[in-house]
Amino acid sequence: QVQLVESGGGLVQAGGSLRLSCAASGIIFSNNDVGWYRQAPGKQRELVATIANGGTKYADSVKGRFTISRENAENTVYLQMNSLQPEDTAVYYCNARRLYRGGLMYEYWGQGTQVTVSS
Repeated sequence: QVQLVESGGGLVQAGGSLRLSCAASGIIFSNNDVGWYRQAPGKQRELVATIANGGTKYADSVKGRFTISRENAENTVYLQMNSLQPEDTAVYYCNARRLYRGGLMYEYWGQGTQVTVSS
């Protein structure tokens, strides 16, 4: 059984930092594409950052402020978030997926962790 467990969310003032963690069981992150997504109230879920063996990618809105990383020994992916702004307020979700020949073989989601940035 695959489980993705996020942690590290909370309330922070604008300009502050948080580090989110996503720990996996039943799946090896280094063999998959792993990403952080977020969903603000009334908005669609959006991609924040991804990490795979081919590198990392970021949404334009977080480039230069957020950093995604992976610790293979701990089978954990992190999202370091700096210079947080109120518009970063959302539930952040961890996602792991495997693509094959352009199609989705499988994907898993965590339960989400709330990030709230006060102005």
